[in-house]
Amino acid sequence: MAESKLRELSTDFAVNIIKLCETIKGHYSLVNQLERSATSIGANIREANYAHGKADFVSKLQIALKECYETEYWIELFVKSEILNREIAVDLYNQCGTIRRILIASINTAKEHVK
Repeated sequence: MAESKLRELSTDFAVNIIKLCETIKGHYSLVNQLERSATSIGANIREANYAHGKADFVSKLQIALKECYETEYWIELFVKSEILNREIAVDLYNQCGTIRRILIASINTAKEHVK
């Protein structure tokens, strides 16, 4: 159940980031970094579903978690650089934070089952 919710949340988040990136003029390398890290979250979550064992599953989720943290960094940088409006960023932070918390819980649960 949590996995399908996580897939749905990560896809919706990626779509929101893609739509946001389409509205930002200039700063192409930064926009590219944001778009790549945000879309990588869901890609790694999906990849985890086809992992070769629990260790591989955990590894893929950990990569998704790292991408989540990176995405939060880019959003923060965009806000501090006044490229992105803080009000828009709050919703994106919240979405990313929800995904991050679910990933952490999923990783911890999977690690317990490995023992």
